[in-house]
Amino acid sequence: MASVDVAGEFETIRRLLAPLAHPEWGRGLKDDVAVVPSRPGHDLVLTKDVIVEGVHFLPDDPLDSVARKLMRVNLSDLAAKGAEPFGYLLACHWSGRCGWPERMTFVDGLRADQKTFGVALLGGDTVVTPGPASFSMTLLGWTPKGRTVGRDGAHPGDLVFVTGAIGDGWLGLQAAQDKLSLAPDRLAALIDHYRTPTPRLEFAAAIRDNASAALDVSDGLVADLGHLAEASGVRIGIDLELTPRSAAAQAWYDGRVDEQAALEALVTGGDDYEIAFTARPGEEAALRREADRHRLRLTRIGQVTAGQGVEARFAGQPVAIARPGFIHG
Repeated sequence: MASVDVAGEFETIRRLLAPLAHPEWGRGLKDDVAVVPSRPGHDLVLTKDVIVEGVHFLPDDPLDSVARKLMRVNLSDLAAKGAEPFGYLLACHWSGRCGWPERMTFVDGLRADQKTFGVALLGGDTVVTPGPASFSMTLLGWTPKGRTVGRDGAHPGDLVFVTGAIGDGWLGLQAAQDKLSLAPDRLAALIDHYRTPTPRLEFAAAIRDNASAALDVSDGLVADLGHLAEASGVRIGIDLELTPRSAAAQAWYDGRVDEQAALEALVTGGDDYEIAFTARPGEEAALRREADRHRLRLTRIGQVTAGQGVEARFAGQPVAIARPGFIHG
């Protein structure tokens, strides 16, 4: 694991990060590379996400939750591809606020989620920056050869599903910024989702076996379904009233006068990290059995037709959504 020659950086690697390394393939973080063995009959699947202070997390977010969010948004990508996580490469760009206690807190978050999800550190880089803190992870996983689920497999006649609830990430950010008036337990649930979303790894095998196309919901449900529709060359229609809502989101929704606007906000907010996917009608029963087995909420929200783009409907009428989700710079 390489490092710039800044006081404390080698110490960070030796004392904090090396204990997280895979005992064999990470080489104790004493080399410039990791060596990953092949897995016969499988494809190696890679994904990479960056989170930046002030963009993807708040300056006062605890750094253990920042580390866990970094890992979980990457794990969410793998889950949507039907992949099994394996290990990761990490880049830490420490800002001026990241002293030794803060770095220890960050590593505590990584250690907790390594244990939860069964992954290990393979290598990376660590530097100091005068700008905001940012962290990047490249996550590696496996799928049986030729069975990685892409965005391009949806066909007219397929049904559209989403796991879990939609809107909690966006509401959680507002709650963390003290912009919501809800009961304390509702606020806590939303903030927890915003800071540490749950990747749907338990549903990865069902996605691999039954979905025709899939992706995780990070930019906003409408925006991400738009990516899927474009890749597949189809039109996706969804009914806003079917948007699955958590108890906290429902409490917020019940206080809205304009129901359509409230639903539009939920489906465009982003940071949900649920799986949106399409499947043949004949696969629905198997998908629901698997969701029930894992006590995972699964909602059919629309269908695939010939055409292009996403059509959102409210009360049966098309809705023009000006900003479908987060816009990347």
